[in-house]
Amino acid sequence: MTEKKILFDSALKGAGIALSKTPTEVIEVVKNSGLRGRGGAGFPTGLKWEIAAKSQGEHYIICNADEGEPGTFKDRLILSTVPLNVIEGIIIASHAVGAKQAYIYLRGEYNYFLPKIRKAIKKARPLMEKIELNLDIVVGQGAYICGEETAILNSIEGHRPEPRKRPPYPAEKGLYGSPTVVNNVETLAMVPLIFLGIFDPKKRLCSLSGDVEKPGVFEILEGKQIGKILEEAKPIGIPKAICFGASGGIMPYDPCMEITEENIKERGCFFGSGTIIIVNHTHSIVELCESIQKFFVHESCGYCMSCREGSKRMLEYIKRISAGKATMKDLNKLEELCNFVSVASFCALGRSMPLHILTALRHFREEFVRKCR
Repeated sequence: MTEKKILFDSALKGAGIALSKTPTEVIEVVKNSGLRGRGGAGFPTGLKWEIAAKSQGEHYIICNADEGEPGTFKDRLILSTVPLNVIEGIIIASHAVGAKQAYIYLRGEYNYFLPKIRKAIKKARPLMEKIELNLDIVVGQGAYICGEETAILNSIEGHRPEPRKRPPYPAEKGLYGSPTVVNNVETLAMVPLIFLGIFDPKKRLCSLSGDVEKPGVFEILEGKQIGKILEEAKPIGIPKAICFGASGGIMPYDPCMEITEENIKERGCFFGSGTIIIVNHTHSIVELCESIQKFFVHESCGYCMSCREGSKRMLEYIKRISAGKATMKDLNKLEELCNFVSVASFCALGRSMPLHILTALRHFREEFVRKCR
């Protein structure tokens, strides 16, 4: 896997500058930077901090390092190369909202990063002591649902990792009923760069894999053509489709399409956590949807019936279509079911679960129709 040298090590300089400012000044700097959450939702980071800072109660910071989206591995690169940047981001966020306790919620499969993370924490200890911050690491047990910010709260509290009803949002009432900021690894790693004056909101990390010779993490500039990005990764065969992870949707490959949130949304997809999986002409879109749906059936937390049972019924329909045993009536029922699950599921993960099928039906319906009797 190819990974270019694209990350800058702040070496605690960014945090040093931030701690010389008042919490209000820090929040304003982050708001003006244009930084948005890099975990999927894209909520303005500074605004989330401001909401938490104004909410009453003990404050908490949580780093979401539970990177579980299929095809996503950019946080792995950050944790393996510049873990100190993440710790700096946590320190700056804690200073901004007045938090004295912070957590890193680490994906269970990433536990081999623990020595590096602990070494970075030790190096940052003087700055943490300056603001009386305690930082603990919680290792997850491999549940995809823990990527949802309220499920993380339940997991840290020792409960079953299920999503919570929102509102109230975590920034207002989160961990132990107190204001809590949940930011993902990349978001926090970018924060110290803001205070060094080298952060560019139009640049972000992208996990690129699939039918390419050189998969890896790429730094892409908003507006760059997907064909130009793919030149570096060297495609295998003729690209047919782009899959934005399990929950980001599938759309036809167009080398001239510029990578922007707006362009991707126009095609019904979602860039989310920055995942691009290239699919060439040797693969069936129906079989791809079947593979993704198996993942969702396995990972549904089971909290709501629409996701728990709907995911299974969707897989049954896709298997029937893939095997050539379905009719057009089955195909229509599948689409109807997907639309129902997308609005009836309790949390964002359940609501985004049918997107790969709905976008595949929108752009590659003929592949499904050919398999129906």
